[in-house]
Amino acid sequence: MKGSRALLLAALIWLCTCGLATGEDTNEIFMDFLQTLLVGSPEELYEGPLGQYNVNADAKAAMAELKSCIDGLQPMHKAELIKLLVQVLGSQDGS
Repeated sequence: MKGSRALLLAALIWLCTCGLATGEDTNEIFMDFLQTLLVGSPEELYEGPLGQYNVNADAKAAMAELKSCIDGLQPMHKAELIKLLVQVLGSQDGS
């Protein structure tokens, strides 16, 4: 199970850094989602970036597991992910 969580987290980070989401609105929603996932609560996800979507029970369970995985990261690893997010957000502001 730990390997699948790591794979899921790696896929999420890869999507962020490779910019697979296209379009400014999609990028903004994705970055808000990632930021909330890193430092917010699951409830904030549904009130914020995912508020406009109908998130079913299975997706909510998957989000809870992903959030649990992120919250379980070593503090230094979580800090590095946050630094990466800040870099990405900074590069978007400059473009």
